[in-house]
Amino acid sequence: SSWEPVSQVPQGAGTRGRASFSVDKDVQRLLRAIAGQGVDRATIVDVLTNRSREQRQLISRAFQERTQQDLLKSLQAALFSHLERIVVALMQPAAQFDAQELRAALKGSGSPEDVAVEILATRAPPRLQECLAVYKHDFQVDAEKDIKSETNGILQDLLLALAKGGRESYSGVIDYNLEEQDVQALQPQVFDQYQRYTGQQLEEAVQNHFYGDAQVALLSLVSVIRNTPLYFADKLHQALQETEPNYQVLMRILISRSETDLLSIRAEFKKKFGKSLYSSLQEVVKGDCRSALLALCRAED
Repeated sequence: SSWEPVSQVPQGAGTRGRASFSVDKDVQRLLRAIAGQGVDRATIVDVLTNRSREQRQLISRAFQERTQQDLLKSLQAALFSHLERIVVALMQPAAQFDAQELRAALKGSGSPEDVAVEILATRAPPRLQECLAVYKHDFQVDAEKDIKSETNGILQDLLLALAKGGRESYSGVIDYNLEEQDVQALQPQVFDQYQRYTGQQLEEAVQNHFYGDAQVALLSLVSVIRNTPLYFADKLHQALQETEPNYQVLMRILISRSETDLLSIRAEFKKKFGKSLYSSLQEVVKGDCRSALLALCRAED
């Protein structure tokens, strides 16, 4: 059985989707784009990137009722490469997308801490709970069980505490998985207090006392708590610096933050790197997914 999302799309500083949009018109446009002579990628990108996740789910259901065909499968058959992956991610419920990314991180060949901390530490509690429920439903195993089998030591403790979604404290230093308003209140207090008592920044302490994947995960967590939009701006910049842009990272961040704090991320990006995220994507990204990533970014700053 397919998973039905239960949570509402969060409204925030980056909300997309048009208040007045016609499901029928969108279904017709997508039908023509897929079934016409030659796939009309521009129309597909235009429709999907200008709708909220909730609106895309409505379009998907209407398409199924009208054509007896699955919209996602029809799009997958018509597209390929990075653009296909972006469209699949746009069409999935948020929790399902997160669950798949988390599973790939834990079961992949690379080190899991980067993506695992990103998902477990930056999703609002209701969305995280939903992600973990979908994880269990889709993969027939608890995320906690995979964390236990794929990681060890301090990294495992950290990921398990984040996955609990509880308000645990780690080494008496960091309270994490806090709601955004708590994080805002935390920043000046925890970091200033820590520096007053110890004479060093929390990041320095982490670097001096932890090594390897545990250090990477804890430093990520400190960045998330200090300034979540800046944490994502750094990750986007890093993804654009690689020899071949890291499309998976670009896609995951732009899609997952498009309805929450993407405007703040864009502002932090420009402040730190001296150029806009939009023009950076324009310079680096090639191929058929370029227009989709630029449309998700929305505008020049």
